Amino acid sequence: MTLAEFGLLFLSLLASVGGQFLLKAGALKLGKVGASNVVSHIVGMATTPEVVAGFGLYGLGAIAYILLLTRVNLSVASPSIALSYVFAVLIGYFVFKEAIPVQRVVGLGFIVCGVLLVVWQKH
Repeated sequence: MTLAEFGLLFLSLLASVGGQFLLKAGALKLGKVGASNVVSHIVGMATTPEVVAGFGLYGLGAIAYILLLTRVNLSVASPSIALSYVFAVLIGYFVFKEAIPVQRVVGLGFIVCGVLLVVWQKH
């Protein structure tokens, strides 16, 4: 990957992970959904700033990803986006105080190794 392609990948990852963070923050603001409050939660999603901003960031991430796809094979771009899982878990841990069991750490290590193998190019 070239520097420009890494830039598009980074922008797509950053926007997507930022979107996930904002959607989680909005979901916490909305509270738990149940059978009695489904409709109010759906309406609340459209009026909760964090949720709206999260959708906006997801849209930006999708645009960056499409631009990346014009330059990079899908077989490279798609696995690279899997790094968003790693960043999402780290945000969960540091921001939302979610636990990270050892099995998850090992799984994240496999994701990182897999992405490195996919993007690695011999010159």
